[in-house]
Amino acid sequence: MVRVKRGVTKLKRRRNVLAQTKGYRFNRSTKERTAKEAIQHAGVHAFRHRRSKKREYRNLWSLRINAAARPLGLSYSKFINALKKADIKLDRKVLSELAQNHPEVFARLTSSLKS
Repeated sequence: MVRVKRGVTKLKRRRNVLAQTKGYRFNRSTKERTAKEAIQHAGVHAFRHRRSKKREYRNLWSLRINAAARPLGLSYSKFINALKKADIKLDRKVLSELAQNHPEVFARLTSSLKS
């Protein structure tokens, strides 16, 4: 059987690992073993935070809707309840966009809910 020299493969793998940890501090960007550990932990955090990001954005949208609805005489919960009763199917992301960038449209929507 022919002898297989693994130097090229090993060096390529090492360079790939260290490229992924570029910008990390201390040994995490220079030592292969600690770099692998850093990549593993980074992946765990990335997975968890992709889910928490969805929660945080929904919370932000709710805050923006509430802030826009209060001066118009409605609280967030009453506003959402009125939307459901009027069978208006706009999600919180769109409502937040209206409240932030198009307040006159949001005011018209709110006035139509009141009457």
